[in-house]
Amino acid sequence: MSYRLSILDKSPVAPGATGEALETSLAYAALADRLGYHRFWLAEHHGSALMASTAPEILAAHLLARTRQIRIGTGGVLLQHYSPYKVAEVFGVLSTLAPGRVDLGIGRAPGGLPLGTKALQAEFAAERIPLADKLRDLDLFLKGPAPEGHALAGASINPLPKVLPERFLLGSSEDSAATAAGLGWGFVHAGHQNGDPASIDRSIAAYGDAGLAAFGEAGPRPILAVVVFAAATKEEAAAVVDRRSFHAQFPNGTAVNVGSLAAVEEFSRQLGTPPVKVEERQVQVVSGTPDDVHRTLHQLARRHGVEEFILDSPVADRQTRLRSIELIATAGHRAAA
Repeated sequence: MSYRLSILDKSPVAPGATGEALETSLAYAALADRLGYHRFWLAEHHGSALMASTAPEILAAHLLARTRQIRIGTGGVLLQHYSPYKVAEVFGVLSTLAPGRVDLGIGRAPGGLPLGTKALQAEFAAERIPLADKLRDLDLFLKGPAPEGHALAGASINPLPKVLPERFLLGSSEDSAATAAGLGWGFVHAGHQNGDPASIDRSIAAYGDAGLAAFGEAGPRPILAVVVFAAATKEEAAAVVDRRSFHAQFPNGTAVNVGSLAAVEEFSRQLGTPPVKVEERQVQVVSGTPDDVHRTLHQLARRHGVEEFILDSPVADRQTRLRSIELIATAGHRAAA
C-alpha cells in the first residue's frame, strides 16, 4: 500500500444503545490494533445525545493500556476551552506512560451544541486568549519551562516527557495549514467535514509552502481525514450510508453542518434563535466494496500527495462499523501482498 490508514472515533450512540458507545470504542480500537491500523484518534464533542466523546484524553489513557502497538491520540482536543498548561500536563503524563505511542491533535471548532459550549466557557468568558497563542504555549510547555520574557516564565510541567507526543492541528483552511507548519506540527485536513477537492489542494499547498520554511524537506506529510465505509457489495454499502447533511446559518454568524433537520432544530433551540437559512447537502463518502474504497483512496493519495488517511465512519451500529474497517484492512493487506 502507498498510504497508511488510521481511524477517527466519535463514540457515536446507536439508537437504543446509549450505554454501549464507549464499550464499542474499546472494541473498535482493539480491532484496529489487531488489523494493523497506524493511529486511533478520539474526537471531542459536548452536549450531544448522539456522541459520547466528551473526554478523549481519559479514553486515550484507557485505550493505551488495552492496545499493544497502535498509536492513540485525540482528533482533537478543543484547546479553546482549556488551559494550555493543563493540556500539556495531561499529555506529558500520557507520553511518559506510553512513550512513542501518543498523538496530540488539536481541533479548532467549538465541538458541541450551544449550551455545552457555553457551559465549558463560563469560567473564561471575560478572557478570550487567541487560539494561536494557546497553541504556542502548549508547544512550549511540552518541551520545558516557559522561557524568560514569557508571561509564565519558569512554569514547567512534571513529568516532562522524554518522548514528545506527535502534535497535529486539524483544520480545513490555508490558515490552519500555515499555523501547523509554523509550529512544526503535522496538519490534518478535515476532509470528513469539508471534502471539496479545491479546498484540500489549497490547504495542503499552504502547508507545504510554510513547511519548507519551517522544517525543510524532512518535515511531516499532511494527512487527509475522509468519511469511509466498506461493505461486501456496492448495494449493501449504498443502503447503509446516508449522505445527507444540513448546513444551517444563524443570525449571529454561526454556521453548522449536522446530519438531520431534528439536529438543526435542537441547535436552534439551544442557541435561542431560528436559522436564517438551511440547505440540504451531500456528504462526500468513500464507499462501496473494499476494492472500491482502496481505488478511491489511491486516487486521492495521488491527487493530493498524502501518505496517510484518517477514516471517519458514517454509521453508528457497532458490528457494521467493525466489519467495515476489517474489510478495508483485509483488502489493503491483499493489495500490498
